[in-house]
Formats: sequence, C-alpha cells, structure tokens
Amino acid sequence: MASTPHDHDHDAEPVTDHVHDNSWSANLEQPEHADDRELVVRQAIEAIEHTASGHHVNLVTHENHGHPSAYLYGALEDEYDDGAIDWEFVDQCGCGGYVLRIHV
Repeated sequence: MASTPHDHDHDAEPVTDHVHDNSWSANLEQPEHADDRELVVRQAIEAIEHTASGHHVNLVTHENHGHPSAYLYGALEDEYDDGAIDWEFVDQCGCGGYVLRIHV
C-alpha cells in the first residue's frame, strides 16, 4: 500500500497538551514538519487554541515551507475571521525557520 502525505500524522507529537496561561513558543520545525505543511498549519491552530486570552504564542515554523505569509497567513485568516487573534512576523531564526507571534 502506498503511503500518503498524512500517514505519518499519527506519529507526530502534539505541540502541547495543556492551555498555556502565559506566553510561550510552539516548535513547528521538527523533522515531521519538514515535509508536511498541513501538519504545520494544523498544529499552529492547535497552539493558538491552547493559548489563554491576553497572551501570545510564538509559532516557530520549518524553513522548508518558506515565509509564513506564503501559506500560514491565509489559513489563520480563514480560521479566525472573527478577529480573535492578531499576528506579527518576528524574524527568521538562525537555523532557517521563521517566527510568527500570535496575540490571542
């Protein structure tokens, strides 16, 4: 049976397992994120959902997907069309990934 891009989703560790009542960073640049843009987007949304109101989460995305404006901004606009979040691009990491700060 041929594998699909989503076969390894079940092996991906959750980005978090609790609601963060503080500002924190979600690491979305692990090896399983390198070839799976949908996993990055899904876990970015999960990280936002696990961030308490009044705080922010830094989404550290894998360099393989390029600047988050190419794929993540639109997904966030679709998911949060009610204005529940704001975001700002922070910088590109020395390791090649990108940091996007989401204010909840």
